[in-house]
Amino acid sequence: MAEPESQDLKQTPLYARHVAAGGRMVAFGGYALPVQYPPGIMAEHKWTREHAGLFDVSHMGPCFLMLNERSGDADRDHAAIAAVLEPLVCGDIAGLPPGKIRYTLLLNEGGGIEDDLMVARPPTGKEGGLFIVVNAATKDVDFARMSEAAGQVARLQRADRGALLALQGPEAAAVLARLVPETADLAFMEYGLYDWNGIGLSVSRSGYTGEDGFEIRCYAEHAETLWDALLADDRVKPIGLGARDSLRLEAGLPLYGHDLDLTTSPVEADLGFAISKRRREAADFPGAARILAERSEGPKRKRVGLIVEGAPAREGAAILDADGAPIGIVTSGGFAPTLGKAIALGFVPPDFAQAETVLQVSVRGRPQPARVVPTPFVPHRYHRKTA
Repeated sequence: MAEPESQDLKQTPLYARHVAAGGRMVAFGGYALPVQYPPGIMAEHKWTREHAGLFDVSHMGPCFLMLNERSGDADRDHAAIAAVLEPLVCGDIAGLPPGKIRYTLLLNEGGGIEDDLMVARPPTGKEGGLFIVVNAATKDVDFARMSEAAGQVARLQRADRGALLALQGPEAAAVLARLVPETADLAFMEYGLYDWNGIGLSVSRSGYTGEDGFEIRCYAEHAETLWDALLADDRVKPIGLGARDSLRLEAGLPLYGHDLDLTTSPVEADLGFAISKRRREAADFPGAARILAERSEGPKRKRVGLIVEGAPAREGAAILDADGAPIGIVTSGGFAPTLGKAIALGFVPPDFAQAETVLQVSVRGRPQPARVVPTPFVPHRYHRKTA
């Protein structure tokens, strides 16, 4: 997952903290980021599943899409800003309530995924804009596309020079509530704006580990203060990119550039839930003809989860049928510390996508037994509000 070393890597506002903590720095998304700390990936993974892990995700692409002129009518302003973004994505942004987050997909005209992103509508009283987080590797292209769509109606303000921290794990909520008690009222996929000792925080109850947790944005000058305050709690440890990847893989969550790309449709990727009902009925999103046809007739391939016997099958490994014929490819793979087994995500024809289908994967030229299983591999533990 790391990139070749470069002398031109960017540094997040927390770079010095990672180095001081013994983080092993690698190139990722054009940034120098810690792949692990001295305890190691396995220990960091298990700590996050049992307690609370703190991740620096400041390399991601947060931004604000804002109206140039606000009418003063919150619903009218939101409708106007939603009309800017909706032609690019498949989600119902117009119907997004205040203080809520929507996972959606940036699509091309062929129905392929250009990126997956989170869109948050500010709480009531903070209308006229959207808070959006895109992936690090695609953020420059995404920002340019949204800026072009904004035209004279809106403007895109990059926010990737600040800090974005992810606090994840079963004890994350209690940890953050000690600093900002009001965050305890947030449920999964809700968004709030808070003041902590005079420091403004944007907080989303979300993450990419399958655990309950939060993503917290602040200005760069406050990053170390917030990082230190969270790590002062004995329930929190810093976690690197290695464990972040193994956690999201166990959670069955696709990673753009690996499990998703410009050729992959939402239906193939098992992300049909991201296509909102209103948008399906209107067929008014990019690539609608292909995507709706796949919904009704079925795609040519499907993303599946695999339990692999033996050594982990890595990205690019061939998936074979029971007779050894190639039928697909692994897009993410590794060892699952929670399960004590090798797992993988990949694409196969629909006839081979049923749970418990017996397959094989080619690892260093040798076939190893594998079987299709439902995802997530490890159950999600998001904090949802009860009715």
